[in-house]
Amino acid sequence: MIQIQDLYIHPIKSLGGIRVAEALVTDRGLQYDRRWMLVDENLRFLSQRECHRMALLQTAMDGTGIRVSLKTDPQQSFLIPLAPVTQESLDVQIWDDHCKALTVSPEADRWFSRMLGIPCRLVYMPEDSRRHVDPAYAVNGEITSFSDGYPILAIFQESLDDLNARLAEKIPMDRFRPNLVLKGGNPYDEDRLGAFRIGDMMFRGVKPCARCVVTTIDQQQGTASSEPLKTLSTYRQMNHKVIFGQNILVSGTGQIRVGDGIQELNWNPPLFPPGDISIQHRVT
Repeated sequence: MIQIQDLYIHPIKSLGGIRVAEALVTDRGLQYDRRWMLVDENLRFLSQRECHRMALLQTAMDGTGIRVSLKTDPQQSFLIPLAPVTQESLDVQIWDDHCKALTVSPEADRWFSRMLGIPCRLVYMPEDSRRHVDPAYAVNGEITSFSDGYPILAIFQESLDDLNARLAEKIPMDRFRPNLVLKGGNPYDEDRLGAFRIGDMMFRGVKPCARCVVTTIDQQQGTASSEPLKTLSTYRQMNHKVIFGQNILVSGTGQIRVGDGIQELNWNPPLFPPGDISIQHRVT
């Protein structure tokens, strides 16, 4: 049986994630996932793509807030309240989208600017900020948080196992920043995920995830190499993009837990036909 092996939330976009035993599914994805984001002086989102040092900032649930600490010096930490403490509204940019966000506090801005060595501000997505997924892949006008584009990302453990068998040095799942890690399938079964049910909620795989240089950044050291993109490009490339993971939409809200089984699973056709190690199809 296919079931949930791990659950992850990433409260602040591009910072270290939190492994949890259960999570509340909301209309934007898992509760707290990517509801905060760092922006530059032009109010455009920051990520590890431009600032590798963001990998060194780890998040953790801490009572009524999110505790952020520096992995190399845990004494350097800052507590972010779950409820916004200001009503200052900004129009922030993430990729081609613009949406409303609230500032967290001047103290947060100063702390993150000092930790990263660049001017930045921490913002929060309030409930009345509605950022829609790409309408070409939407089913019912779904929204998302400050994710790259979709509420949930799923990967099978067997996919990472297969990739690691091809690498000189194994890498952990945190390189790919998923929300759902599934087990009980075959390598790259996430490619074929169609509609499926967990509890009373319906999930649907809608778009393969194209990977970027973030996957090459060691999340403990903040340093980059050529892997795993170099190896993945030899057998997981479509339209000159490396594919690893599936973007998921969800209908309904409720709790999901590690160990939950997937029900009523419908499979889509294979993304990569058997025997083809590299094909150039169009992925929009």
